[in-house]
Amino acid sequence: MYEAVLFEKADSVATIALNRPERLNAFDGGLHRDLHAALDEAASDDDVRCVVLRGEGRGFSAGADLRGEDLVRENGVPPDLGEYLRRTFAPSVERISAMDKPIIASLHGPVYGAGLGLALACDLRIAAESAKFSVAFVKIGLMPDAGVTYYLPRVIGLGRAMEMSLLGDAVNAEEALSIGLVNRVVPDEKLGEETTARADRLANMPTRALAGTRRAMCASFEGDLRSALEREAEGQSTLGYTADHGEGVAAFFEKREPRFTGH
Repeated sequence: MYEAVLFEKADSVATIALNRPERLNAFDGGLHRDLHAALDEAASDDDVRCVVLRGEGRGFSAGADLRGEDLVRENGVPPDLGEYLRRTFAPSVERISAMDKPIIASLHGPVYGAGLGLALACDLRIAAESAKFSVAFVKIGLMPDAGVTYYLPRVIGLGRAMEMSLLGDAVNAEEALSIGLVNRVVPDEKLGEETTARADRLANMPTRALAGTRRAMCASFEGDLRSALEREAEGQSTLGYTADHGEGVAAFFEKREPRFTGH
């Protein structure tokens, strides 16, 4: 169904794998189109309750493919990079952000440039020991894009985000964990196992409550306390009538583990 991504669904978890390993999963037009479609498929499938985003081959992604057709210079004239972003990385980041189910980035090898932006847009980031993270835009005379300027300061703080963005130095997995860029680091051979365990756990939790949580957490950076309190009240008004809330309360009183269905 897809050429540039692998899409697999198992036990309520959809896994989307970037599949241009010969180019370190650098994005060309085909990879952009397939990722948009795969994210839409995962978002619209009610049987999917958690999504995993990962990369095939030696790394997660090297970002944009500077040799790709979208970035070719015609007669020495560069393309409009703003228009390129509006139809490529921006829609991917927006799709990830709008997902009404949790999404995990499973990361190994290079996580560079716009690839880092996609990883930052995910809710959790699990890294292999081989992972390296770089905001390397400055090395080609550009500023960060693909949501990096939005997410990176929120995830690791303004000071560290400035350091990574202005200097363009790579950060290894150990340092990424210490600054909060990733949630967990595991040996490379354990990355798939750890990702699956986290995804399965999330897929068996109350999906609508998770969606409300991720929306409210992200929105909290844009408003004041009163807005956050009202957002919480509105969310609970909806979630209080869900089957999962009823099951959670029943399980609490019956002293057993809840069996959530996502409804």
